Amino acid sequence: MLRIGLFLAFLVVPVLEIWLLIQIGEVIGGWTTVALLIADSLLGGWLVRREGRRAWAALQKAIESGRMPDRELADGALIVAGGALLLTPGFITDVFGFAMILPFTRPFARRLATWFLGRRVKSMAARSPYAPFISAMPRHDSHHDQPRPRENVVRGEVVDD
Repeated sequence: MLRIGLFLAFLVVPVLEIWLLIQIGEVIGGWTTVALLIADSLLGGWLVRREGRRAWAALQKAIESGRMPDRELADGALIVAGGALLLTPGFITDVFGFAMILPFTRPFARRLATWFLGRRVKSMAARSPYAPFISAMPRHDSHHDQPRPRENVVRGEVVDD
């Protein structure tokens, strides 16, 4: 499923980008469209630099405080991915790039990426040879903080010589 989605994305997105550039060029003119793309790239580069510095400072602060910097690492990854999309010429990829970089749209992009990658990891773990061990691990109930008891518990005694 993911392979088909990636294939379609790499096939459809460039065609849509070219079509949109032609449509915009017909409305506002070719040179104006090129100037708009250059201005878009310059603004994107400035934003990537600014938000990258902020994410780096937040990452350092989280590490110094001794907590797991999961949010900061996700923000850094989104900024890098958004910067790559902004480097790609076109307006559709720029919209997604800005959504990953802007501080007020990044939390939504982070939740979407967390949801997608969580599903992907669970799917890959279910197909792995270690799936029986993963499913036998205790899970935490969403309503209680106590772990569920394991099935097939073998009681024993440790003998120390």
